[in-house]
Amino acid sequence: MHIRGDHAELVVGGRLDVRSAADARTALHTAVDSGRGGLVLDLTELDSWDATGLGVIMGAHRRAGRANRRLVLRGVPPQMQRLLVATRLHRILAIEPEG
Repeated sequence: MHIRGDHAELVVGGRLDVRSAADARTALHTAVDSGRGGLVLDLTELDSWDATGLGVIMGAHRRAGRANRRLVLRGVPPQMQRLLVATRLHRILAIEPEG
């Protein structure tokens, strides 16, 4: 898993799973805490995520809300988009439309 970017936009790539959750959580919380306005998570380079990785995203979403910021997901891969729809999390998370 790799995360690069700043307090306004982060690119998340590789696998976001139980092994990378702690590092991802730290990076996302730092980005949320150090900025203002919207925070975009670009997931175009993300290969996969598991329930723990999804929990990290949800935790960042909640933290952003408490900081009066909006977390926006960009470039959600199709299989992950289907998971968000199946779990109805697409109704909670802000997801940029394709195109």
